Amino acid sequence: QEQLRESGGGLAQPGGSLTLSCVGSGFTGDIYVMGWFRQAPGKEREFVASVSVKGTGATYEESVKGRFTISMDNARNAVYLQMIRLKPEDTAVYYCAAATESTRTYDIWGQGTQVTVSS
Repeated sequence: QEQLRESGGGLAQPGGSLTLSCVGSGFTGDIYVMGWFRQAPGKEREFVASVSVKGTGATYEESVKGRFTISMDNARNAVYLQMIRLKPEDTAVYYCAAATESTRTYDIWGQGTQVTVSS
């Protein structure tokens, strides 16, 4: 069974930092790209960042550029999101997702991890 499991969420103060981790297992095909999304209360799920498995680069949502860094460990099918200078508006449930080579769409999702930024 294809699975993604996130960890590392929690409470941080404004200006603080957190690192999210996501490890995949049971993949039946090659992964094309892995990414992070988030959903704040009452809002639509939005894209945060993605990274290509082949190392062609990373993409970020505008509001997190310069504060968040996505990285990947291909050998472990793991993706990380280092978050610094956190803001209250970063509060959300963060989801890890993977797109397979066959579909090139995000069709494998984790269960989400809560990030709360508050003083």
